[in-house]
Amino acid sequence: MNKVIVIIPVYNEQDSIQHVINDIPKNLVSQIIVVNNNSTDQTEQVAKQAGATVLFEPNKGYGHACLKGMEYIKNHHLQPDIVVFLDGDYSDYPEQITEVISPIVHQNYDFVIGSRNNKQREKNSMTPQQVFGNWLATFLMKLFFKANFTDLGPFRAIKYNKLLELNMTDKTYGWTVEMQLKAVKKKLTYTEVPVKYRERIGISKVSGTVKGTIFAGIKILTWIFKYSLK
Repeated sequence: MNKVIVIIPVYNEQDSIQHVINDIPKNLVSQIIVVNNNSTDQTEQVAKQAGATVLFEPNKGYGHACLKGMEYIKNHHLQPDIVVFLDGDYSDYPEQITEVISPIVHQNYDFVIGSRNNKQREKNSMTPQQVFGNWLATFLMKLFFKANFTDLGPFRAIKYNKLLELNMTDKTYGWTVEMQLKAVKKKLTYTEVPVKYRERIGISKVSGTVKGTIFAGIKILTWIFKYSLK
């Protein structure tokens, strides 16, 4: 039986985080780590009441939160076989963890992306700038690195030992693309699993603002072009 730990970065997700935690298949997951990224609402209390291990990361940024979760796993010698990353806004379907980890468990893949680029994605669940940004980023990754990705979706699973090998560093918007680029560079075996996607609860901190959209786009393109020059 593979030991699976889930890391959920959150910022002001008090209305959604309980739904996310409740829908995670507890028969598969040994621990749920919610990283409170300096929320100003009741996210931390709600997550604790729902049964998650809650960490506090004062430095805002998606990567900061993910790295905090990884630091906790390392410092507590938890040694999972698989780490799953999942958003706390309830746009993903947490019960699909079973499907996302399946290629690792049954086919020995190293890394799996839950791809939202399919007919199961609800209308208006992604903004036009998200759709275009994903297309551009994955097109450039294919052009420069022959990578076969269709999405930068945050719902993903990776073998823990391979995650450590990637030596992740990005603190903000570039976390997902950094992981994918490094996976390709290090010749990890990877695949995608189509996942369902719905309109999130609340306002997106990235695609829901002009500033967030611009900075995310710049960070993603910076990572791609940085690696294309190596």
